Amino acid sequence: DEGTAWTTDTENGSELIAEMAGRVCYMSFGEKQGRRSNQDYLMNLIRMEHGSVLEHSVWNFIVTGVSRSFTHELIRHRAGFAYSQLSQRYVDESEADFVEPDVIAGDPDLHDIWLESVTRSHEAYRKLADGLSELIERDYPDMKRRDKRKRAREAARSVLPNATETKMFFSANARALRHFIEYRGAPDAEPEIRK
Repeated sequence: DEGTAWTTDTENGSELIAEMAGRVCYMSFGEKQGRRSNQDYLMNLIRMEHGSVLEHSVWNFIVTGVSRSFTHELIRHRAGFAYSQLSQRYVDESEADFVEPDVIAGDPDLHDIWLESVTRSHEAYRKLADGLSELIERDYPDMKRRDKRKRAREAARSVLPNATETKMFFSANARALRHFIEYRGAPDAEPEIRK
């Protein structure tokens, strides 16, 4: 064990990893273990602003039913995060859903304006995708089928609104999540991301 044996009271893997990282930094093992409880040890590290030990614990998430506005806000957080989002170049958005902001959904007149707008955009997307597919087929007959679809979709997506529903897989470490919750959970943060 090279002098790195200790006892802990947690079975939570993320808490255990952060504690272990901190104990390595201070060689706080065995007789020098000091604080015995995992919670006391981690809270002391946080009080001392030794947040780097939290970077070793990582969580993975899949979010669905959110707008691209939501993901634009989310990806502003880069340090400690990794993202993989639905590709509008590879995925046909002809049957996409849209996410209506609560403030608009609560007013019938505003809802009608919003619905008309996303419906028009969606119809324009379909027409552009179809027209571009025909154009690309005619002008680039030797192009691979997959590349033809991708080329049509990447141009057609330009008319889709930020309200277009998307899906995202992301990973984040504990330190990054603490920062994210502090900023995106604040009262003045974008309402959809606060939900």
